[in-house]
Amino acid sequence: MTLCTATALVADDEPLLRQALIRKLAAQWPELEVVAEARNGREAIELFELHQPDICFLDIQMPGISGVEAAQEIGRRAHLVFITAYDQYAVKAFQQEALDYLVKPVENDRLANTVSRLQERLQMTSSVKNSLQSLEQITEQFQKTQPSNYLRWIKASIGNTLRLIAVEDIHYLRSDEKYTLIAWSESHGKTSEALIKTPLKDLSAQLDPQHFVQVHRSVVVNFKAIQHVIRDGDTAQIHLKYCQEVLPVSRRYMHLFKQM
Repeated sequence: MTLCTATALVADDEPLLRQALIRKLAAQWPELEVVAEARNGREAIELFELHQPDICFLDIQMPGISGVEAAQEIGRRAHLVFITAYDQYAVKAFQQEALDYLVKPVENDRLANTVSRLQERLQMTSSVKNSLQSLEQITEQFQKTQPSNYLRWIKASIGNTLRLIAVEDIHYLRSDEKYTLIAWSESHGKTSEALIKTPLKDLSAQLDPQHFVQVHRSVVVNFKAIQHVIRDGDTAQIHLKYCQEVLPVSRRYMHLFKQM
């Protein structure tokens, strides 16, 4: 790769700021090709997987998945530059490591320094393992500032497509030998399914118990997806609101429905 073939992704949920950064980059680094623009962290990951750019400019505060979380998914596969509206905590963290950052609104002189640093890195043949170590430290500290550590997204590969499934959209999870089947609602209301390799017991330990409950050795269900429950002796069946699947309740978990 040469500087002439360098490519970039720019992710910012504020269109005007995103376009302003792209214009400044074009002025200071005409050879750089911006191959993708993302409006949020989910798009940033999907577009990164599609275009595999050399550099990612990621706004930290974006709806859904933050720039830091998106960067964790991208990892060492790209050079990462964070953009922040003067998050004092984040700036302090970045200053300790090799990862670069830009404070909104991006100033030309500061961007010129970033461009120079990136060009130097692109000419190096070594990996960005130091950047990854920095990223992991930043991510760990960032997650400590979040209100809870419960799982918010689950990553699933469907063919050549990487999907990020919002946990709140999941109807149920069912163990399928070495895999876990996840059923969730798409934005248009259709139910989709995907298999992931993470065991159900590992996933269930990361789900918010206020929303998810285990009802069978192989089934965890979202409370809000339950339409009604029909008892059948010492067991029961759960009927769902959004799909035809009927889930079993084993004797071990019937105490959850003792008010029936």
